[in-house]
Amino acid sequence: MEQYVIKGGNPLVGEVEIGGAKNAALAILAASIMADETITIDNLPNVRDINVLLGAIEGIGAVVERIDAHTVKINGSTISGMTVDYEYIKKIRASYYLLGALLGKYKKAEVALPGGCDIGSRPIDLHLKGFRALGARVDIQHGLIAAEADHLKGTHIYLDKVSVGATINIMMAAAMAEGKTIIENAAKEPHVVDVANFLNSMGAGIRGAGTDVIRIVGVEKLHKTEYSIIPDQIEAGTFMFAAAATRGDVTVKNVIPKHLEATTAKLLEVGCEVEEFDDAVRVVCAKPMHHTQVTTLPYPGFPTDMQPQMAVILGIADGTSTVTESIFENRFKYVDELTRMGANIKVESNIAIITGVEKYTGARVSAPDLRAGAALVIAGLAAEGITIVDDIYYIERGYENFEEKLASLGAQIEKVSSEKEIQKFTLKVS
Repeated sequence: MEQYVIKGGNPLVGEVEIGGAKNAALAILAASIMADETITIDNLPNVRDINVLLGAIEGIGAVVERIDAHTVKINGSTISGMTVDYEYIKKIRASYYLLGALLGKYKKAEVALPGGCDIGSRPIDLHLKGFRALGARVDIQHGLIAAEADHLKGTHIYLDKVSVGATINIMMAAAMAEGKTIIENAAKEPHVVDVANFLNSMGAGIRGAGTDVIRIVGVEKLHKTEYSIIPDQIEAGTFMFAAAATRGDVTVKNVIPKHLEATTAKLLEVGCEVEEFDDAVRVVCAKPMHHTQVTTLPYPGFPTDMQPQMAVILGIADGTSTVTESIFENRFKYVDELTRMGANIKVESNIAIITGVEKYTGARVSAPDLRAGAALVIAGLAAEGITIVDDIYYIERGYENFEEKLASLGAQIEKVSSEKEIQKFTLKVS
């Protein structure tokens, strides 16, 4: 098993380039099979989740051609199967986007019940409610979700809860339904907007993405397009917080500053300086950080995917902070690991009460999921001594060349796969 081994204490300084948004890319790749012509997608992040989904798309018969690490061509005219194998689904939750795409195009789909990071219950009942409202028959049997329709008909759908996945899945199916669909209480996340823009570039009729009411006029077919994915706001936020935790000075390039407003606001509150440019942000942390309160909320609120990283910087800020997790109930699994590094955190229900300590100390910790894994790496960069992070395959699901990008900013970090390599690193840096 591979691990990261980190010698902490170096401020991160320099410039780092952000890749394409994983969450947008997953949905866009699924949507790309809805045309019978060749779709070209670039600014694709080269991470494990993307590669698994491309495998699933090939598995149902589509032609997938990797032009380079960040560009792919997909042609959905050769699709022969409507069943997406459990092997793909158990690895990544986002394979469920193939439900909306296949149902929209062929009026039939079978997808295994989803997997992914265990950060709490993420039911897909809203997706199924949306498909049923469009006229599909939906059954769950033998671990598969089977959806089928004689034809899909536009309708009015109110989502009981803001759900990014359900908004995107219903939007895809409705794009090829007869007539008009209105989705109310829709998610407003940047990647919802990106998927709508992508579908529109293929000829769909979607308006209102980015607001809580999305209006869709169904079309009979979609056509070829070339599309570039938006930058990843969570990767950007992770590097911004790494700069803060290590008292560094980092310019994060290839970002959309508007998407980072909630993250930026919290960095300013704790006492960092943030400078915004057209497509970059610079974070400087020159003074001691102080406490604040954070509550995760759907966009444009503070993202749940940045919550563990936020907790890490509050753990070494002056005073007592609170972090309230209102999206996923299982998102504090990293707290025990961070406590091993000297953090003082108590969790009561969905609130973490964090009393700042002077510093973290290096320890051996385990990544419990994707974002918490990245947060533990940040803690290791800020800590005194050596930190070893196990189970980094979680981190590689969503961060491309994570250790290389950090090393380019002056971090002492290496990916290793044996105790011998850990010892070698320790000798080198001591």
